[in-house]
Amino acid sequence: MLANGDTIEELLEEYPSLEREDILTCLDYAASLAEEQVTPIEALASGV
Repeated sequence: MLANGDTIEELLEEYPSLEREDILTCLDYAASLAEEQVTPIEALASGV
């Protein structure tokens, strides 16, 4: 819903059982899933 333009305030109004910390925790989790894993080219060449 945030990706579609809803604000945190709108979500909190629409879902009263949620707290701001719940939403922020979800965003933190989504960000950790989206982090890139960097593999040096040397590791790829050596088969690691």
